[in-house]
Amino acid sequence: MAISLEKGKKVNLQKKQNAGLGEILVNLNWNSKPAKQGFFASLMGSKNSGGIDLDLGCLFELKNGRKGAVQALGNAFGSLQREPYIALDGDDRTGAVTTGENLRIDGNRIAEIQRVLVYTYIYEGVANWQQADAVVTIRYPGAEDLIVKMDEFNSQKIMCGLVLLENINDETFSVEKIVQFYQGHRDLDEAFHWGLSWTAGRK
Repeated sequence: MAISLEKGKKVNLQKKQNAGLGEILVNLNWNSKPAKQGFFASLMGSKNSGGIDLDLGCLFELKNGRKGAVQALGNAFGSLQREPYIALDGDDRTGAVTTGENLRIDGNRIAEIQRVLVYTYIYEGVANWQQADAVVTIRYPGAEDLIVKMDEFNSQKIMCGLVLLENINDETFSVEKIVQFYQGHRDLDEAFHWGLSWTAGRK
């Protein structure tokens, strides 16, 4: 069984009695196949003929005040062994990797993590979210998977805020489905009052 999250409603992660949350896995999977085009577009070599490269990442805020981002852009892959206790597995450029992209959060370090905002952005390809058909799955020990479907498509913006995890009494995280679109990192940051300084980067 899996639980499909509804937008605007929060659920708390359920930890085992006398145990920590363990590792929280946030997985992003999407359809990499390019959209079908007409004969003329193919003949002209349209730049829109390629698939979509979605990247998974997050903003984090620690209890000690440190803030930052974990993402492939800028090679900011994070770490599970030291701050921010969040790590990105790798960068799937095609969407063809069956395991997709994964963010790992050390739930046993929850007392040091204030909040985590998970997002995805289109690094390459046309902003066609319906074509991407992306799904986020949150897994952690001893509990049902949480599913976040990107079921809103009417946006040409390249950035989507997916899920917000917030510390609850240093015991668990509340999880809220966001699925809201933004022009880029800066707009997402401002919407959630993170306060980071952003510069252009490549991977």
